[in-house]
Amino acid sequence: MTAQVLVLYFAKSAELTSVREEVVAVPTSVSSQDLWTLLLQRHPRLSAVQGQVVLAVRQQYVDICDQLVALGDGDEVAVVPPLSGG
Repeated sequence: MTAQVLVLYFAKSAELTSVREEVVAVPTSVSSQDLWTLLLQRHPRLSAVQGQVVLAVRQQYVDICDQLVALGDGDEVAVVPPLSGG
């Protein structure tokens, strides 16, 4: 089964994808690593921030690993690259 989720791209990830948000069909049960891989397939330029980005699912940070994530229609996934500031 798949779900339609809203993927939000912030800062450098928005620059690399040339979009700030998009709706993506994803499996309803997927590992955070597979979710990241799916986004990389859609936007190969995201590889520039691989290893530095954090995913947030329903505004909760998740490590990019084998952790299973349950997704439903309308859920929000954010791609948050490292932020700098002072």
